[in-house]
Amino acid sequence: MRALRGLEDGDSSVRLRSALAVGTTPDERFIDTLIERSAIEPEFYVRDMLTWALTRHPVSITMPRLLQEVHSERARARSQALHTLSKIGDKRAWPAITRALLSDADDEVARSAWRAAVVLVPEGETKELAATLSTQLGRGTRETQLSLSRALIALGEVIVPMLRSATEQERDPRVRAHAMATERLLRDPDAGFEFAIEEAKRVVALGSTIGQEG
Repeated sequence: MRALRGLEDGDSSVRLRSALAVGTTPDERFIDTLIERSAIEPEFYVRDMLTWALTRHPVSITMPRLLQEVHSERARARSQALHTLSKIGDKRAWPAITRALLSDADDEVARSAWRAAVVLVPEGETKELAATLSTQLGRGTRETQLSLSRALIALGEVIVPMLRSATEQERDPRVRAHAMATERLLRDPDAGFEFAIEEAKRVVALGSTIGQEG
């Protein structure tokens, strides 16, 4: 119980040690507190320890609570619940990964949903997931775009038709560049996203210039 109180301490190092202690000696009575703390914890490394502590508890108890949390009005609660579900890796959680979460207005929630989706997707639904994820091409910052590219690449060759379609038919240059960069990374993982996206932007810009001249 002292460890549970430590989760609310003003010192992040105390919260970290408390999360470690709770995970080291799992107790089902701690699950609700761990999930609630995950939804408000400001420090990334403490949140990660809270996730680890939750994975140390029985899935039969943690998963139903996490599945409720993905519908929370609080963005961090949704994000952390999705992150923890991806770490648990139980594919029974797949139905909770809805299109709404995959396109959530909060970038961190969407990124967590993308990562969870590629871990939990059943074999027969990979193509549909790839099509859904491809609707997010061009979204957000470089960090967000890289997260999406990694998620798409984890699905394998099934993504290529979607990327080609976005490259050839999409009017938004950000979407076209992101699609091209993702395919480049699929073919050459060592290229680096920054290089791939800048190269793709140049190709898109050059293509637009030629089109205008024509």
